[in-house]
Amino acid sequence: MRPRTRREDGDLRRLGRVFDIRLRVMGGDEPAFGPGKAALLEHIDASGSISSAARSLGMSYSRAWRLVEVMNTLFRAPLVETSAGGLRGGGARLTREGREVLGLYRSLEMRLISAAESSAVEFNTRLR
Repeated sequence: MRPRTRREDGDLRRLGRVFDIRLRVMGGDEPAFGPGKAALLEHIDASGSISSAARSLGMSYSRAWRLVEVMNTLFRAPLVETSAGGLRGGGARLTREGREVLGLYRSLEMRLISAAESSAVEFNTRLR
C-alpha cells in the first residue's frame, strides 16, 4: 500500500469544501486510530522504519514512537513490530493485524466519504 500524501488526504476529506471528515476510532476515552496514525502506518510499511516514516511526515521520532506505542497498547494485538538496531540498523514492520486495521480504516473512510458526497451538492447550493 502506497502512503497517501497530505494533499490526497485533504482531497478525500474536503468534498467541495463543504465537509471536513476525519474518522477517529476510540479506545475508551483515548483516540486509538485516526488519520495521523493511518498515515504513520502507511509510511512505516513503505520505509520499514519509524524514523524514516516520522521524517516523511514532518514529525519527531519520539512522537512517532509514542503513537506506535499507543496503537500497540490500545489494540488487542500489536499493529507494528520493531527490531532493535545494531550493525545493520533496526527496523519496523506492520503486523498482519496492523495491515488489517489500516485496511478496515481506509475502507470505512472511503464509505463515509462516498455517503457524504451526495449531500455535498445539496449543501453547496445552500451555502454562500
